[in-house]
Amino acid sequence: MGGIFATWTAQHLRNALPSALIVPLIFAAGFIGGALWGIIPAILKIKYAINEVITTLMLNYICAEFLTMLIVGPWKGKTRFGFPGTDALPDAAILGVLPGSRIHYATLILAIVLAIAAWFFMELTRMGIQIRSTGENPKATESQGVNVSLIRYACVLVGGVFSALAGAHLSISYSSSWVEGMTAGRGWIAIALTIFALWNPGRAIFASFLFGGIFVLQYLLQPLGISPNFLAMLPYLCTLIILLAISFKNPRRLNAPAWLGAAYKRGER
Repeated sequence: MGGIFATWTAQHLRNALPSALIVPLIFAAGFIGGALWGIIPAILKIKYAINEVITTLMLNYICAEFLTMLIVGPWKGKTRFGFPGTDALPDAAILGVLPGSRIHYATLILAIVLAIAAWFFMELTRMGIQIRSTGENPKATESQGVNVSLIRYACVLVGGVFSALAGAHLSISYSSSWVEGMTAGRGWIAIALTIFALWNPGRAIFASFLFGGIFVLQYLLQPLGISPNFLAMLPYLCTLIILLAISFKNPRRLNAPAWLGAAYKRGER
């Protein structure tokens, strides 16, 4: 949804505003798309306790197969979205910083800054402690006067916004055009990366670079005649191997939040 909203905005604003203004507006639109789409699974899971695996798979199918063609179908396969230059967007300052940098470098730095900020927030702030406590024991957290449902809604929406940043980057900067099925399973790698990083945003920075290196390795090894299917499996295979190594050393380090995936209603005992 981040990619859809960003693409739609880029197409409609590319000739209306200066590039320095278009860039932040494009990503703001992507953020809004991710947040709005995140409301749906949040309500289905938190309010109605519907199985999140079923709902998210359904919503993913609706988005990938229906909304993409409805909203951005007319621009399928078009490159650069009408912007001049050799990249998706011309050299411009994004959010008032990094003058002269390409947009993909700016999104890279923004992603790292957000990951560091998330680590600081989760580990060193009162609200971060409440969030982690909600994931471990919402009943005990609620007994301290914390609104567990509000925290859960907020976390799902923020997660949608962060995911939308990736979608906007993929469609506007990385691919420079809208291509059907462009995510190609990359979103699932985020799940593997979360487990790989042991639910720690700080470790996720290094894990992301490692996964990115493995992804690039596919292109380096293909000329050697290695099966592309095997190379596409490398990120998941490496995750499995490292998790097995960690589990043999200290199985407790692999523990996910105790209430992960479980429904909770206020006042339950």
